[in-house]
Amino acid sequence: MPASKRIIITISEILLSEVDHFTALENRNRSEIVREAIMFYLDNRKRELMIEQMKKGYMEMAPINLTIALEISSLEEDY
Repeated sequence: MPASKRIIITISEILLSEVDHFTALENRNRSEIVREAIMFYLDNRKRELMIEQMKKGYMEMAPINLTIALEISSLEEDY
């Protein structure tokens, strides 16, 4: 694993209790659980942002694509 840095976070006692439940259940430590949770969150956010960018791109291209499709359609009608 690359170099690590220690951080301090503040979470509710209820959330900490849930973390501790899973540390015992999976025989892991808090750091492993929190690291995995952060990676999971970041992966999901990256995926969501990419989908939003793709939607935006498709919406921006929609008028152009419609124009092209209509032009092709009118050319096909000429044959």
